[in-house]
Amino acid sequence: MARFQLRRRTVLISALVALVLAYCGLALVTSRWLAPERFDLTADRLYTLSTGTRQIIDNAHRPLWLTLYFSQHATKDLPQLRSYEQRVAEMLQEMVARSHGRIRLQIVDPVPYSDDEASAEGNGLTPVNGGSNGERIFFGLVGTTRPPNSDAAADLLADASDKSSGKLADRTLPIPFFDPGRETFLEYDIAKLLYQLSEAEKPRIGVITDLPVMGDPIQGTQAWTVMRQLQQLFDVQMINTDKLGQIDKSIEVLLLIHPQNLPANVQYALDQYVLRGGHLAVFVDPFAESDPAPLLDDATSATNNHSSNLPRLFADWGVGFSPDQIVLDRARALQIELAGANLAHPAMLGLGASELNRDDVITASLQRINVSTAGHFDLLPSASTRLIPLLQSSGDAEIVPTQRVIDASSNPTSLLDGYQSQNQNYVIAARLRGTFTSAFPEFAKRKGHLATSAPNAEVILVADTDLLTDRLWVETQSFLGQPMLTALANNGDFINNLVDNLSGSSALLSIRGRSSSQRPFTRVQGLKRAADRKFLQKQQELQSELADTKQRLDELQPSKNARDTSTSTEQKQEIEQFLRRELAISKELRDVQHQLNAEIDALGTRLKVLNIVALPLLIILGGLLYGWRRTRRNRRERT
Repeated sequence: MARFQLRRRTVLISALVALVLAYCGLALVTSRWLAPERFDLTADRLYTLSTGTRQIIDNAHRPLWLTLYFSQHATKDLPQLRSYEQRVAEMLQEMVARSHGRIRLQIVDPVPYSDDEASAEGNGLTPVNGGSNGERIFFGLVGTTRPPNSDAAADLLADASDKSSGKLADRTLPIPFFDPGRETFLEYDIAKLLYQLSEAEKPRIGVITDLPVMGDPIQGTQAWTVMRQLQQLFDVQMINTDKLGQIDKSIEVLLLIHPQNLPANVQYALDQYVLRGGHLAVFVDPFAESDPAPLLDDATSATNNHSSNLPRLFADWGVGFSPDQIVLDRARALQIELAGANLAHPAMLGLGASELNRDDVITASLQRINVSTAGHFDLLPSASTRLIPLLQSSGDAEIVPTQRVIDASSNPTSLLDGYQSQNQNYVIAARLRGTFTSAFPEFAKRKGHLATSAPNAEVILVADTDLLTDRLWVETQSFLGQPMLTALANNGDFINNLVDNLSGSSALLSIRGRSSSQRPFTRVQGLKRAADRKFLQKQQELQSELADTKQRLDELQPSKNARDTSTSTEQKQEIEQFLRRELAISKELRDVQHQLNAEIDALGTRLKVLNIVALPLLIILGGLLYGWRRTRRNRRERT
C-alpha cells in the first residue's frame, strides 16, 4: 500500500512538472510564432475593425510602412492626449495584426532638434504648441510604400525605373495631426490613408458644368480655387455633354454643377451612372450669381435664367427642390460692404458648427461654410430614400421667392421687412441614400439598361453653386509681389472632403463614425449633479434669508437724531439669529458634500470588491465545484 502511494505521488509530481514545462513551451511558441487571440469586450466594439477596414487591409496591393510620431516628453502633462495616443496606437496595431506582415508599424518620439523631428516636418506633419517647457507636440502618422530608412538617392532612381517600366511609383502620405475631436472618425482616417497608399494612381474626377470653373484663358482668368485644389489631389476631367451617351466607368466621382435644361440623353447617362454605383454630386441653385450669362427680365418665365434644376431625376429620387425659393436666415446673415456701408445680407449665410452635421465625415471637422442665395431640399411624400443633412439653416430662417431677392440686390436689408421666422432648419446640402430606380423606364429595352441600383446607393445634393466661387471663402493678398490666398471659410475643405469621401472604395464608404473611447462615469456624474442641485437650493435659501435679514436690519436702523437702546438690542438679536442660521446652512452644505463623497467612495468600493474579490471567488468556486463533481464521478466508477 505504501509503495502504491509513493508510486502515485511520483506520477502526480511528474505530471505536474510535465504540465509546467508544457505550459511554458506553449506560451513560448504562441508568443513567438502565433498571433495572440484577442477579444473585444468593450460596449461599442471599439477595438473591432469594421468590415470595410478589413477589406481594405486584405486588398492592399503592396507592402506599407507606417510611422506614428508622438512627442512623449512634450505631452507628459497632457494625460488626455497621451490616452488618445494609446487609443491610436492600439487601432494601428490591430490593423497591423490583421495584415499578416503586409503592414509594418514603428512608433517614433521626435525629440527637439533631432533627425526624427526633421523627418516628421519633412513628411508633412503639423506640430502644435503647448507642450512641456514650450516644446512643440507632434502627433501624426506617415504612411509610405518604401521602407522608411531607405536611401533617398536610391529611391529616386527606383522611382524613375518604376515609371519607365510601368510599375507602381512609391507614395508617401501623412495624417498631419490626430485631433481628439475627430476620434469618432479615427478608423476612417487611417483606413483612407491605407487605401490611398495602395492605389496605383490619382482617382479620376469628372466635371459637367457651363460655369467658368476652370477660368478663361482668353480673358486671363484663373480656375476657381476649389478646382485648383482638386487638381492637386485628383485627375480632374471636364466632360463635354455634346452627344454624351454614357459616363465612362473610370470616372470615380462626377460633379454636376448648375445643370440647366439638360438633354434627355445626358440625363439618362446620369441616371445609369448612379444605378451602376457611380458617385454623383449635384450642385443646383435658385440663383447662381456666378452665371456669366446676362440676367433676363422675362415676366412670362416662371424661373430666372440663372437658376438650375434636375427635375426629372429629382422627382424619381423622391427629392423636392424649387428654383423659385431662396433661404433667408437673419441669424446667420453675413456682413457685406455695399455702397460704402456695412450691412447684413440675410440671403448670404455663414453656416457655423451648429449648422454642420458633426456626425458626418465630410463636415465633422469644419467650422464655417459660406453660401449665397441658396435653395433647400425636401423629401417628397412618395420618397423611399433618406435625406441626411450636411448643411442646414438655423431655426430662425424664412423662405422667400427668388425674384424678391433679385429685386433687393441693391438694398438687401429690405429682405428683413416683414421677416417671419418659420422655426425650421432648411436642408441646404445632404446625402441622399437608398435604392434608386431608373427615371427612364421607356429605355428598358436598351442594351445594358439598369432598372434599379444596389441598396444604399448614394448621391450628394447641394442647393448652392456660389459656395464654389472664390468670393465667398478666399481672399487674395499680395506678399512680396506674389498672390497669397487666405481662407475665410471652409468651403474648399468641404469640396475636398466631399470628393475625397466619394472617391474612396465602397469598403471605405461603408466605414461609419465610431463611439468615443472616453467613457464617462455616468453614475458618478449623476451623483454630482444631484449634489449640485442640493447646493444650489441651499445657496438660494441662504441668499434669500440674507436679503430678508438686510431688509429687516434696515427697518431696525435707529434714526439719526435719536438713539434707541431697545432697537439696538433687537438688532443684535437679529444679527445673532442670522449668524446662527448661516452656520446651520453651512453645516448642511458640508453634510451634502460629505454624503456625495461617501456615495462615490461606496460606489468605488463596490467596484473594487467586484473586480478583486467577487470574480476570483466565482472562478475558485467554479473550480472547486468542478473538482468535487469529478471526484464523485471517479469514486462511482471505482465502486
